[in-house]
Amino acid sequence: MTVRPDNQQAGKRFAFAGRCSTEDNQDPESSRAWQLARAEALIKPHGGEVVAEFFDKGQSRSLPWKRRPRSADLLVAMRDPERGFDAVVIGEPHRMFYGNQFGLIFPLFVHFGVELWVPEVGGAVDPGSDAHDMVMSLYGGMSKGERNRIKIRVRAAMAAQAATEGRFLGGRPPYGYMLGDAGPHPNPSKAADGARLHRLVPDPVAAPVVGRIFSEYVAGKGVLAIAEGLTADGIPSPSAHDPERNKHRQGNGGAWAKTAVRAILDNPRYTGRQVWNKQRRDEVLMDIEDVAMGYETKMRWNDKGDWVWSAEKTHEALVSDELFDQAAQLRAAAGKRFAVVRPRRKNVYCLSSRLFCACCARRMQGAWLHDEPYYRCVTPKEYGAAKQRHPKSVNVREKLIVPELDKWLAESFSDRHIEDTVELMAQSVNLENQDHARIAAARETIKSCDDRLDKYRKALDAGVDEATIGKWIADVLAERAVAERVLGNAAPERVLTKKEIRAMVAALKDIVRALNGYLTPEERTDIYDEVGLSLTYHESGLIEVEARPAYSQERVGGGT
Repeated sequence: MTVRPDNQQAGKRFAFAGRCSTEDNQDPESSRAWQLARAEALIKPHGGEVVAEFFDKGQSRSLPWKRRPRSADLLVAMRDPERGFDAVVIGEPHRMFYGNQFGLIFPLFVHFGVELWVPEVGGAVDPGSDAHDMVMSLYGGMSKGERNRIKIRVRAAMAAQAATEGRFLGGRPPYGYMLGDAGPHPNPSKAADGARLHRLVPDPVAAPVVGRIFSEYVAGKGVLAIAEGLTADGIPSPSAHDPERNKHRQGNGGAWAKTAVRAILDNPRYTGRQVWNKQRRDEVLMDIEDVAMGYETKMRWNDKGDWVWSAEKTHEALVSDELFDQAAQLRAAAGKRFAVVRPRRKNVYCLSSRLFCACCARRMQGAWLHDEPYYRCVTPKEYGAAKQRHPKSVNVREKLIVPELDKWLAESFSDRHIEDTVELMAQSVNLENQDHARIAAARETIKSCDDRLDKYRKALDAGVDEATIGKWIADVLAERAVAERVLGNAAPERVLTKKEIRAMVAALKDIVRALNGYLTPEERTDIYDEVGLSLTYHESGLIEVEARPAYSQERVGGGT
């Protein structure tokens, strides 16, 4: 809460609430200024003054107040008898209330004795007035309708641009292409600001790989065999080819995945046509038992009949229409052969996203087997990596880990061992500070790799053999990916004192004590999140455990 240092107001003290999001297409500061000016124009004739501000930037109006940071702060502040304000003023209600949000929020104002002032009713909203309730509900409906109309207009315009103009509508170019300049933006105001259109142009290194994938698949090779062949030939996977934008996918050593091969085979843009509306954003309830929690966005695939194709070819094709159609027919036949319909169920995995396989350093996947949660790693089935370095599958039952894990946590944060835990964390800080030389070397390696990549690309432009340059680029990208991982695992520069570490551990102690009682899987997951657990499972059965609490970035080492 932003409170202005003036406690001698003669009139009513107000908190100002507002919101601006990216969809409003406004400068946040300008939006805040005019909303605040409108609010002050309402309250100043009544001797009111704004003493606190709660303004959300970049938050969609469809989000409930509890999920908007500053609006949530306002709800918390209203509970405090010493909150420092008597009423809340909103400059633009249709920016703050969406759908039925007013009906869900206003009872809290009434309960805590906080007045709500809006210009549309000329002052405070009267809890006993049906007219006021109707007006505020109307603005919530108008807000929802405005958002829906904007969505419809934008989607209709984008569909027309894709179909009739073949315009590239943004996003990451598919593997095999790069972005090229397509001239100034047709909107004069955007063109005046320097905005330009883009088009897809072949990537000299990756484009031949796309043609190879289609040719091998039509010739009878399976997706895993293709992935293994590309990996064996030292061709970087799509994520390794562009590591700057794929820092979260550097754990496979540049190996190709089956999913990457499938995605390329299914992408019609390699035929030279622009294709839009392959996916959509659906808003689904976060909690069907609590509708007030609002919605979350899920990306879902549209039926192919709903895809929007450009009438003409808009960029250079990497494969012919005939080759793409042959691959599509083979993919459709394979899909029917292996299609299995399984009933969907919601299972909770306490160690999801925090249990890693020591063989490949990738996250182990949750799997519900024999009516209990398991974790498995099947990297050789998905990636074209050398199988002898990784077992065919690695599996472990959750119930073999959780009891020992809880026991280790309870001991580490018990009164008897809490000083040892503090000491371990302090030692961890000292050890991590010795990594500066390794981090500096990694940064130097990345700079060197970038310099070499620039030289190789210039050599390509000069007409040097693509196969030779491609191999050099692949080697440099692999070297760069290793250095990126070193930086990604680097410790933060700030170092906590022992006193700060001791205070943090004391705060966590009460949280860990909850593990002794009965907990639902969701509650146990929340505790693991607070402690910041990370586990590495070895084939021998040993599990290395790190606790990296949310309050800091220091580690507590251990094992079960």
